[in-house]
Amino acid sequence: QVQLAESGGGAVQAGDSQRLSCTALPEPTFPNRAISWFRQAPGKEREFVASIAWDGGTIYYSHSVEGRFTISRENAKYTVYLLMNSLEPGDTAVYYCAASRFPAAQGPDAPPSAYLFWGQGTQVTVSS
Repeated sequence: QVQLAESGGGAVQAGDSQRLSCTALPEPTFPNRAISWFRQAPGKEREFVASIAWDGGTIYYSHSVEGRFTISRENAKYTVYLLMNSLEPGDTAVYYCAASRFPAAQGPDAPPSAYLFWGQGTQVTVSS
């Protein structure tokens, strides 16, 4: 079982940058799994943000963050990052990472069953 922990959230100003980390307890299958980031704002449904394949070779972004956010991974550190630039108040949400059952990056329409493990989330608050 993969245990995921998000970190790096906090309160920032619009236009700032922030980097989130998703770290897994050392576990043999982590390097073989795609990892995705999701977010959920108050009163809204969970939203796909980005996904990265096991080797970083394929990446997907939602339209709302493409060009501003960058997902990357360091398998040797069991960590996936989400670098968020030009943050907007609309980016305010709890951000979650999830480990897929598959090595290939998952698109925004992937079913919930594509994911096996979820972190507890980290709050990102962007003020204007």
